[in-house]
Amino acid sequence: MKIGVAGIGYVGLANGIMLSLKHEVVLLDIVPERVEKVNRRELPIVDRDMEEYFRKYRLNLRATLDKRETYQNSDFVIVATPTDYDPESGYFDTSSVEAVIRDILEINPKATIIIKSTIPVGYTEQVRSRFGVSNILFSPEFLREGKALYDNLYPSRIIIGDKGEMGRRAGELLSEGVKKDVPILYTTSTEAEAIKLFANTYLAMRIAFFNELDTYAKIHNLDTKAIIQGVSLDPRIGDFYNNPSFGYGGYCLPKDTKQLMANYKDIPHNLISAIVEANQTRKIFIADDILRHNPKVVGIYRLTMKRDSDNFRESSIQDIIRYLKNRVEIVIYEPLLKEDNYLGCPVIGDIEEFAKTSDLIVANRVDEVVKSFGEKLYSRDMLQRDS
Repeated sequence: MKIGVAGIGYVGLANGIMLSLKHEVVLLDIVPERVEKVNRRELPIVDRDMEEYFRKYRLNLRATLDKRETYQNSDFVIVATPTDYDPESGYFDTSSVEAVIRDILEINPKATIIIKSTIPVGYTEQVRSRFGVSNILFSPEFLREGKALYDNLYPSRIIIGDKGEMGRRAGELLSEGVKKDVPILYTTSTEAEAIKLFANTYLAMRIAFFNELDTYAKIHNLDTKAIIQGVSLDPRIGDFYNNPSFGYGGYCLPKDTKQLMANYKDIPHNLISAIVEANQTRKIFIADDILRHNPKVVGIYRLTMKRDSDNFRESSIQDIIRYLKNRVEIVIYEPLLKEDNYLGCPVIGDIEEFAKTSDLIVANRVDEVVKSFGEKLYSRDMLQRDS
């Protein structure tokens, strides 16, 4: 079976690699460098499991810039293009998804189109109606940055946004490569879209809750870690997604929470808006707390959201830099940056020089490198894990 995948990112690669163990997979992207890297079996992103699969397995997988090569004769096409949140419209920018669908229907109208990109609630039904077709469904992803392939191989569940024969075939395809028994839930595509946004917003709510717990403990000089441990021993709450941070960020949570809030435009609510607002409040508190140390030079250690990730899009530390940079001098250490300046702040490539230059070193997540900075270190990372 031939499968096309539009988009060489976490979602596209995770699905493409898993499916290429049993099927022919052709990945499509618009960036030549990403295509060339995949064909050389080099990753354009950071994911240790993907690196291992590239190294150990003979994958029936190639990448191309040619949409006809990807879509023609494909039984399924997975759409995994980016859908950034547009603050002006209050909705995801789905133009890349629509462009892909239009091309697929022109080149191979019989292919089953599986949307993996995050989209607004009701979007799949809208595009079905707009194009006058029924062969489009939505199946959400719940992947962590740096762990995308692992989460595809060992998923918590598979959600298929179609209850008919098309959905059954899509469910068989997406489940045949997983390494454990996994529940498959068949819903309408609109319900599947809602599942994606509500699930991620719940996780954002947990992060916001434990961040506010930490804010309270910090102001009252209490042991945050002890309080979290005591709260999390309740099995109804659990010991996960409870590590304080500078605020949630990354590919999904910021845009998904804002999108869900936009979907509540004419619906009574309090909680959904509060989650979004709480994240901004946390970042302002962290910035003010940093300034209480009266540093002359603040060193920002890493812009990435998580360990073992190369993504710092929408990372909370960037908003903190914006809050601080007109009030204190800032330098940045981020090995992934090629620029000498970022957000108007100098980037220092040498870790020793960075440490000497900084009066206070700010790290969202603590690793072995930053631990050595001792009393210079500022972090709210109590459990020293990403979640």
